[in-house]
Order: sequence, then structure tokens, then C-alpha cells
Amino acid sequence: MRHLFLLSFLLAFFSCKQEKKQSISVPATVKKITISDAKGFSVEKLEGGITIVRITSPWPNSKTGFTYALVPKEKINTSLLDKSAYDAIVPVPVERIVATSTTHIPALEALGATDRLVGFTNTQYISSEATRKRIEKGEVQELGNNEAINTEMVLALQPDVVFGFGIDGQNKAYETLKRSGIPVVYNGDWTEGSPLGKAEWIKFFAPFFGKEEAADSIFAAIKSDYLKVKSLAKKAQNKPAVLSGALYKDVWYLPAGESWAAQFLEDANADYLWKNTKGTGSLSLSLENVLVKGQSADFWVSPSEYISYRGLKEGNPHYTQFDAFHNKKIYTFANTKGATGGLLYFELGPNRPDMILKDLVHIFHPELLPDYQPYFFKPLE
Repeated sequence: MRHLFLLSFLLAFFSCKQEKKQSISVPATVKKITISDAKGFSVEKLEGGITIVRITSPWPNSKTGFTYALVPKEKINTSLLDKSAYDAIVPVPVERIVATSTTHIPALEALGATDRLVGFTNTQYISSEATRKRIEKGEVQELGNNEAINTEMVLALQPDVVFGFGIDGQNKAYETLKRSGIPVVYNGDWTEGSPLGKAEWIKFFAPFFGKEEAADSIFAAIKSDYLKVKSLAKKAQNKPAVLSGALYKDVWYLPAGESWAAQFLEDANADYLWKNTKGTGSLSLSLENVLVKGQSADFWVSPSEYISYRGLKEGNPHYTQFDAFHNKKIYTFANTKGATGGLLYFELGPNRPDMILKDLVHIFHPELLPDYQPYFFKPLE
């Protein structure tokens, strides 16, 4: 009995110690940040000013998620968080960052954090005038390709965090940086399936800079504007048939029915001819298939990177068989470029879906926005 009593006492003692340890090392959740449209991340606030950012969709069809702890700098050495439970612990607010996708740039600018950017992969693709000036002044360093980022230069820059971009999580350079003590945080904004979902990733960036209130306000304004234009489009008397994409070699690529691009056409009150197809990426079709279904389409948008009717005809004479070609109803985003040739549609567009939707509504239903000047989509020359 004495041994049994002693064993029970020891078990109870160590159980209490374990429970006490857990209660200290895992601060209680204060609140979860409202994420209304994005599906790939979540943000929650813990006691002590700690923010937990969870990424559930770093790349398409990912079975891997990431969890990051953002800890106030003054508490980084006293925090009792279990470091093994997180993919990175980042002292915040961050002062020096490296970004790897042009879609990161508009979010940084909207949050007033452009001056924190010290390095970027493939800077020639950046179109933002403000960031290009910083590149020209040498304030933003060129770091090579994302898949083979120059780790020596990154280490020399000593950023507080690298906002990474990946298609499969097999970036060896990122692993090198993490082993060197530089946090790498994956951003999956490009995997979102809805226009507003992409734009809401500004709330992912915000806690790194202490800009949560600003992000909420910015996204709320974008969403409100988007929904107003969507509602306006429903008042149109007609719903024009729309074709998209173009040939690459012998394959015609166009948006699948569940894609970001198809959602824009639906919200602009247009009849996208492939709206009932499955998938969030692209469809791969033959020219004959597209001709059968899309020859009489009222409009043709996003014809790859063609910017003129002459170029389209020279690219493939069969393009002239479409009614939209004869009626001069083809519109492209390829004419809206930055100083170094980058396409603003791919840089700014994901962050400003309200602007894209206004462009499309003006094209399909000009009577609804008669004085509007399109920003991304322009008529072919």
C-alpha cells in the first residue's frame, strides 16, 4: 500500500507540473482576425501581443501547412513559446524584408511599408513606379531567381524575414536561409480561387508591420467597391458571350470555369462560354474545339500577350475566323506595362480586383459606366 500511495503521489505531482508547463508556454487566444474571403490563411492574436499566422495553402494542392509566430521584439527573449511548434518565429515589427513575388509589392505599398523592402528576386518584373525608384537608387537589391535565390546576398542584407513563394516546397535556397537563422514565410496569395480572396491577403502582411487596422480598412474599401460594381452589372439588359485566351504552339489555353479569371467574367454579368467546366487553372483545348464554341462570341478578352489585330493575324490566320476579330471586340491587358515591361495586371490586379471588374463592366456594359477610363484592359490596336 505504501508503494502504491507513493506511485500515485508521483504521478499526480508530475501531471500537475506538466499541466503547469503547458499553461505557461501556450498563451491563451485573445481573438481571431476575421478573414471573410481568403481560404489559404488565418490569423489569431494571443496574450502578450503574439500573433499566430497559419498558411494552409502555400501552393496548389498542398498537403503541407505552415504556422508562424510573430512575437514583439521586446518580448522575443522572454517568450515561453515552444519554438519546435512553429515553422518560424519572427520578431516584429519587421524593419528589413525580402520579397519574391510582384503581387507582394502593391500590398506593401498600400500598408506604407515600401521602405522595408531591401531585396527582391527578378527586380526587372516590378512595375510599381515607387519601388522602381528605390531599385534605381540601390535601396532594393537584385537577388536572382526565386528558385535559386542568391543566399549570400540575402545573408549580407540580414533581413528580418523573407516572404517566400513556392510551387512545391522544394526550394533548397530557402532551407539554407532558415538554417542560417533567417525566417522564411510562405505567401500563397496566388492560390486563391476568388478575386476578393486574393486581395484579402493584405491581412497576411499586416501583422508583420503592426498595420492590422490599416489592412482591415483597405480591404473593406476594396470589397465594398467590388460588390457595388458587381451589383451594378446585374442591371445590364444583356449578357454578352465571351471568349478568352489564345494559342500557344498548338494548344489554346483559357480559364477553367472555377478560376479567378472566370469569376471576374461572371461578376461582370457576362456569359463566359466555358463557365461550366471544372478546375481553377487553365483548360487546354484545340483550335477546332474553341472555334466550334466561341466563333460567334460577342467579346474576346485576354488574348495572351497580343496587343494588335495585325499581330494576332500574323500569329495565326485562323484568329480572323472569330466574330470578335471582325467586329473589333478584343480587349487585352498586355498593353498596360511598367517601365521595364512588366504587366501590371499580374502585379497590381490581384490586389485591386475592384479595378479589374470596373474595366470588364465598362467593356461589356458601357452604358453602366459611361465615363470610366479602363486601367488594365484596353482595345487591341
